[in-house]
Amino acid sequence: MAWGKNKNTLEDEESKISRINSAGLINITIENSWRESYKAMIKGDLVSWNRILDTIWVILGGDCKEKDIVDKEISDIDKDIYSTGSLNHKKSGFETSSDKENENIAHQYILLKKKALFLRRLQNIQGKGTSYQNDDYDDFD
Repeated sequence: MAWGKNKNTLEDEESKISRINSAGLINITIENSWRESYKAMIKGDLVSWNRILDTIWVILGGDCKEKDIVDKEISDIDKDIYSTGSLNHKKSGFETSSDKENENIAHQYILLKKKALFLRRLQNIQGKGTSYQNDDYDDFD
Protein backbone atom coordinates (compact mmCIF):
# COMPACT_ATOMS: atom_id res chain seq x y z
CA MET A 1 0.00 0.00 0.00
CA ALA A 2 2.77 2.44 0.80
CA TRP A 3 4.27 2.02 -2.68
CA GLY A 4 1.01 3.08 -4.37
CA LYS A 5 0.77 6.08 -2.12
CA ASN A 6 4.34 7.12 -2.86
CA LYS A 7 3.76 6.60 -6.57
CA ASN A 8 0.73 8.92 -6.48
CA THR A 9 2.71 11.48 -4.53
CA LEU A 10 5.52 11.29 -7.07
CA GLU A 11 3.04 11.75 -9.93
CA ASP A 12 1.47 14.71 -8.12
CA GLU A 13 4.93 16.29 -7.67
CA GLU A 14 5.77 15.72 -11.35
CA SER A 15 2.47 17.30 -12.34
CA LYS A 16 3.18 20.33 -10.16
CA ILE A 17 6.68 20.71 -11.62
CA SER A 18 5.29 20.41 -15.13
CA ARG A 19 2.72 23.16 -14.45
CA ILE A 20 5.39 25.42 -12.93
CA ASN A 21 7.68 24.88 -15.92
CA SER A 22 4.82 25.59 -18.35
CA ALA A 23 3.90 28.77 -16.50
CA GLY A 24 7.51 29.90 -16.58
CA LEU A 25 7.77 29.30 -20.33
CA ILE A 26 4.51 31.15 -20.94
CA ASN A 27 5.76 34.13 -18.94
CA ILE A 28 9.05 34.19 -20.85
CA THR A 29 7.19 34.03 -24.16
CA ILE A 30 4.87 36.86 -23.13
CA GLU A 31 7.78 39.03 -21.93
CA ASN A 32 9.66 38.47 -25.19
CA SER A 33 6.51 39.41 -27.11
CA TRP A 34 6.12 42.60 -25.06
CA ARG A 35 9.74 43.51 -25.77
CA GLU A 36 9.15 43.08 -29.50
CA SER A 37 5.89 45.05 -29.32
CA TYR A 38 7.70 48.00 -27.72
CA LYS A 39 10.27 47.94 -30.54
CA ALA A 40 7.50 47.98 -33.17
CA MET A 41 5.70 50.75 -31.28
CA ILE A 42 8.84 52.88 -31.17
CA LYS A 43 9.49 52.35 -34.89
CA GLY A 44 5.89 53.20 -35.75
CA ASP A 45 5.45 49.80 -37.38
CA LEU A 46 1.76 49.52 -36.65
CA VAL A 47 1.29 46.26 -38.58
CA SER A 48 3.99 44.44 -36.60
CA TRP A 49 2.83 46.02 -33.35
CA ASN A 50 -0.72 44.77 -33.93
CA ARG A 51 0.42 41.29 -34.90
CA ILE A 52 2.58 41.01 -31.81
CA LEU A 53 -0.32 42.17 -29.63
CA ASP A 54 -2.42 39.48 -31.30
CA THR A 55 0.15 36.85 -30.26
CA ILE A 56 -0.07 38.10 -26.68
CA TRP A 57 -3.86 37.89 -26.88
CA VAL A 58 -3.65 34.28 -28.10
CA ILE A 59 -1.61 33.38 -25.01
CA LEU A 60 -3.73 35.32 -22.51
CA GLY A 61 -7.02 34.60 -24.24
CA GLY A 62 -6.45 30.90 -23.77
CA ASP A 63 -7.40 31.39 -20.12
CA CYS A 64 -10.61 33.25 -21.00
CA LYS A 65 -13.92 31.77 -21.99
CA GLU A 66 -15.11 32.26 -25.55
CA LYS A 67 -17.60 35.12 -25.86
CA ASP A 68 -17.08 36.32 -22.28
CA ILE A 69 -16.62 40.03 -21.46
CA VAL A 70 -12.86 39.92 -22.13
CA ASP A 71 -13.34 38.19 -25.49
CA LYS A 72 -15.97 40.76 -26.45
CA GLU A 73 -13.77 43.69 -25.38
CA ILE A 74 -10.78 42.58 -27.46
CA SER A 75 -13.08 41.96 -30.43
CA ASP A 76 -14.47 45.48 -30.09
CA ILE A 77 -10.97 46.96 -29.95
CA ASP A 78 -9.97 45.00 -33.06
CA LYS A 79 -13.11 46.14 -34.91
CA ASP A 80 -12.23 49.76 -34.05
CA ILE A 81 -8.68 49.24 -35.32
CA TYR A 82 -9.75 47.59 -38.57
CA SER A 83 -12.45 50.19 -39.20
CA THR A 84 -9.66 52.75 -39.70
CA GLY A 85 -8.45 50.99 -42.84
CA SER A 86 -5.07 49.44 -43.54
CA LEU A 87 -2.52 49.85 -40.80
CA ASN A 88 0.51 51.92 -41.69
CA HIS A 89 3.73 49.99 -41.95
CA LYS A 90 5.72 51.67 -44.71
CA LYS A 91 6.41 55.00 -43.04
CA SER A 92 8.54 55.56 -40.00
CA GLY A 93 6.42 58.36 -38.67
CA PHE A 94 4.08 61.23 -39.36
CA GLU A 95 6.54 63.57 -41.07
CA THR A 96 6.14 62.23 -44.64
CA SER A 97 2.36 61.82 -44.63
CA SER A 98 -0.48 64.11 -45.57
CA ASP A 99 -2.59 65.70 -42.83
CA LYS A 100 -5.38 63.17 -43.46
CA GLU A 101 -2.92 60.25 -43.32
CA ASN A 102 -1.35 61.68 -40.15
CA GLU A 103 -4.76 61.88 -38.52
CA ASN A 104 -5.52 58.25 -39.42
CA ILE A 105 -2.09 57.03 -38.26
CA ALA A 106 -2.53 58.88 -34.98
CA HIS A 107 -5.97 57.31 -34.50
CA GLN A 108 -4.57 53.83 -35.23
CA TYR A 109 -1.70 54.45 -32.82
CA ILE A 110 -4.13 55.43 -30.05
CA LEU A 111 -6.24 52.32 -30.66
CA LEU A 112 -3.16 50.09 -30.57
CA LYS A 113 -2.10 51.69 -27.28
CA LYS A 114 -5.59 50.93 -25.95
CA LYS A 115 -5.20 47.31 -27.07
CA ALA A 116 -1.75 47.05 -25.48
CA LEU A 117 -2.99 48.48 -22.17
CA PHE A 118 -6.00 46.16 -22.20
CA LEU A 119 -3.73 43.15 -22.70
CA ARG A 120 -1.22 44.28 -20.05
CA ARG A 121 -4.05 44.77 -17.54
CA LEU A 122 -5.49 41.36 -18.44
CA GLN A 123 -2.05 39.84 -17.91
CA ASN A 124 -1.88 41.44 -14.47
CA ILE A 125 -5.41 40.30 -13.57
CA GLN A 126 -4.44 36.76 -14.51
CA GLY A 127 -1.41 36.99 -12.22
CA LYS A 128 1.04 36.65 -15.12
CA GLY A 129 2.26 40.23 -15.14
CA THR A 130 4.19 42.76 -13.16
CA SER A 131 1.31 43.71 -10.91
CA TYR A 132 -0.72 41.17 -8.99
CA GLN A 133 -3.76 41.94 -6.94
CA ASN A 134 -4.93 39.44 -4.37
CA ASP A 135 -8.32 40.10 -2.83
CA ASP A 136 -7.06 38.65 0.47
CA TYR A 137 -4.81 41.70 0.87
CA ASP A 138 -7.34 44.45 0.16
CA ASP A 139 -7.35 45.56 3.80
CA PHE A 140 -3.55 45.52 4.11
CA ASP A 141 -2.14 48.96 4.98
